[in-house]
Amino acid sequence: MDDRLPTEFWVMGHLRAADGQGVPMMVVRKGDRSRGSVLLKLNLLDGRFVVLSQVRRDERLGWARATGAEPVEEAIADAYLARQTKYDPDVWIVEVEDRQGRHWFDGPVF
Repeated sequence: MDDRLPTEFWVMGHLRAADGQGVPMMVVRKGDRSRGSVLLKLNLLDGRFVVLSQVRRDERLGWARATGAEPVEEAIADAYLARQTKYDPDVWIVEVEDRQGRHWFDGPVF
């Protein structure tokens, strides 16, 4: 039996925790409430962005650098997110504003 939290509860819990620490984070797109995957759009607040895609390795949650090793312009990040939304209509998109590029969600960046 799968005992993971529904995506909506998991995302909202992270948003509340981030808010408590003064970290601006917002849901840009809501996906499937119970099992949608999550994409994080990290806004480095200097015109550069990183998109992280939720992945699991050996049942361990982590994140993959979907837009490559280096930050990209917002148009490139948004184009990637638009393609993924067409491919997977159940996906959630969360934007995080953090100059240091921290994602504030569970799991390492692989």
